[in-house]
Amino acid sequence: MFDFSPTPEQKEIIEKASAFMEEYVYPNEKHMVPHRGLPNDILKPLQEKVKEIGLWAGHLPTDVGGMGNGFLTLGLLSEVIGRSPIAPYIFGSMAPDAGNGEILVHAATPEQKEKYLIPLADGDIRSCFAMTEPEVSGSDPRTLQATAVEDGDSWVINAHKWFTTGAIGSSFSIVMAVTDPEEHPHKKTSLFIVDNDNPGFEIVREVPVIGDHFAGGHCEVRYTNCRIPKENMLGNRGEGFKLAQLRLGPGRITHAMRWLGVCHRSMELMIDYASKRVTRGKTLSEFQSIQNFIADSAAEIQAARLMTLQAAWLLDQGSEARKEISLIKFFGAKVLHDVIDRAIQVHGALGVTGDTPLEGFYREARTARIYDGPDEVHRFVVARTLIKAFERGEDLY
Repeated sequence: MFDFSPTPEQKEIIEKASAFMEEYVYPNEKHMVPHRGLPNDILKPLQEKVKEIGLWAGHLPTDVGGMGNGFLTLGLLSEVIGRSPIAPYIFGSMAPDAGNGEILVHAATPEQKEKYLIPLADGDIRSCFAMTEPEVSGSDPRTLQATAVEDGDSWVINAHKWFTTGAIGSSFSIVMAVTDPEEHPHKKTSLFIVDNDNPGFEIVREVPVIGDHFAGGHCEVRYTNCRIPKENMLGNRGEGFKLAQLRLGPGRITHAMRWLGVCHRSMELMIDYASKRVTRGKTLSEFQSIQNFIADSAAEIQAARLMTLQAAWLLDQGSEARKEISLIKFFGAKVLHDVIDRAIQVHGALGVTGDTPLEGFYREARTARIYDGPDEVHRFVVARTLIKAFERGEDLY
């Protein structure tokens, strides 16, 4: 028999996180600055409180100050944190820092961990990840044009990147660049750590985008004859694609569970408003069309949740779960959009104002179908995997 109930430890984490959200997170949402997050005089004390109750950095191991839990527990915690755009920062698990921390845990040298991972894990600094380029398809990192060339005891990077999330205010970037152009596409790139005070690093502009929940913006950046020490290579030469996948797969679990948090909150707002708003002598909740909104949202949320928890469980068992992660990426993004859309429709004109979090949720939700791989690519991955399995006579599920 399958047991879908949380363990006592997971239940305690969920309860503690939920209570913290009610007392400290929701009341401080009004202080969020678009593209910059919470001011430090509010953020830092809240982060210390999270550390005190043992819920800091759920994605990291305990030896660097994290919780040291598996993906399933991380997913359940992310579902609670996802209910507010400021919570991931308060709980120390916001992208791109979370993914960069995971790469550093797996691939950094002891010296790199001391200089970059420890302060990043503590929340003392922020970072960014520079992979996407405006000249080539962002969904195919094999086509990257950025180069890193050996020169004596240095690497010299030349790159034009954009949608480098969190670049403004960050202390360092992890850059993906081509080191071996003649190698197999999956082995021709490497990762490098670049301090953002390097004279070869330049933030060209903060790209104006839909949504405003990410601190540090989404930036266009250039690395022009950017010289770094050889020891700033992260991991081994030719492992850029492999290490990028290491951060993207688990990151999609976190995204999908946070989206569920947004869905839960949007659903609650929808039901609450529908139960109070009166029109034509009845509350909105008495109309069948509104009841359909609620029922459809509940079904979709439950389906996305079970799919995401299964993917997290598979990762905990050592599986790469590529098919399952791609499934939740495109399915979860659609559920996110549809649930918020229905909640806005129920609220009417109120739903598109800043008086509820719904309009902000809606703007952020549109990009979920693009970042970390567009829907079309993930559908291709799922279909290709199933077709190959069928041809081999394997179980499709």
